[in-house]
Amino acid sequence: MNPPSPLAEEFVFLLARHERLLGAYVMTLVPHPADADDILQEAKVVMWRHFSQFQPGTNFAAWARKVAFHQVLAYRKRKNRDRLEFSEAFLQAVSEEVESRADHLEKRERALQGCIAKLPADHRQVLFLRYQDALSLEEMAERLRRTTTALYRLLSRVRQALHGCVTRSLQTAEYE
Repeated sequence: MNPPSPLAEEFVFLLARHERLLGAYVMTLVPHPADADDILQEAKVVMWRHFSQFQPGTNFAAWARKVAFHQVLAYRKRKNRDRLEFSEAFLQAVSEEVESRADHLEKRERALQGCIAKLPADHRQVLFLRYQDALSLEEMAERLRRTTTALYRLLSRVRQALHGCVTRSLQTAEYE
């Protein structure tokens, strides 16, 4: 088996780094999560096919959002019979708003990841069970052998701690 090409490695690295924010971006433009997932997958395929056109050193996240935006528009054309679809002008306005805030959102994402890494292991476990595995408090209580009330309080404290940590991290970065 041949090793992946440097181009393939760079694509995978950049996509992995920006995938979560790209998914959130698509979710802001498409009302149904299953449709957003399909569009995101299509966008990834298009990005892979056209990655040779990406200029190294430029903003991959902006390029990826533009590709995803065009996939949203293509999706809308395919599904134009749905009465609840957003107008193209609305989608453009949302896209521009996300673009204008993209750097800030990326900084918040990095700060959040840094703050999560600083949490004790048991607090990270509770976060991952709740938000990554999407378990209910009851399911978590059963798995962790704790009461739902105790988990609710713990999650509340962890969220507050993360909010404070992210706020401090962003303020510190602002003054550097």
